Formats: sequence, structure tokens, C-alpha cells
Amino acid sequence: MTVANEQLLILAGLLFAIGAAGFFVRRNLIVVLMSIELILNAANLTFIAGSRMHSTAAAPNLDGPVFAVFVILVAAVEAAVGLALVIALYRRKQSVSLDSLTSLGD
Repeated sequence: MTVANEQLLILAGLLFAIGAAGFFVRRNLIVVLMSIELILNAANLTFIAGSRMHSTAAAPNLDGPVFAVFVILVAAVEAAVGLALVIALYRRKQSVSLDSLTSLGD
């Protein structure tokens, strides 16, 4: 059973909308980082769906999966750096709320 490309694009749109809403509405740094991960996963689904649309059985198009692997690598680095920032913020402010950040030097 295969999933239609239109369904992949609808799912990608929903993931992107949920991620964007979480990014703009939430004030917790961990939730903001998870929202960015949702946005990146929506981009991965879009790359895969686009690759499936432009491939044939004789000539498969691997551009989408290659881009998706690069996005996964960037997301892993973003998660590592983001969690290091969360730990540093918690050690300094005893909170992971973005409202507690007023300046970089404080």
C-alpha cells in the first residue's frame, strides 16, 4: 500500500502549521526547539513527495531523499546546540522560559 503524494503534502502542511504555531505562541525554549523540529520534518516530507512526483520506475529521482538526509543532519546539530543552550540557560536563570531572557550579558 502506498500513500498518495497529495496526502504527504497535506501531512507536511499540517506539521508545518503546528510547528509554526508552537514556535510563535509558546514561551518555553524546549517547546520552541521541538516546533523547529516539526518544521524541519515537514520540509523532509515535502522533499520526499516532490521526489516521488518526478521519478519513474526506470529513472528514480533521488534528489529528495538526499536533501532529506542533509536536513536530518542539520536537525541533529540544531538539537545538540539547542539543548546545550537550554542547559546553559537553566544553570544561569533556573528556568527555561524565553521571558527570562532580557539580554545576552545578564
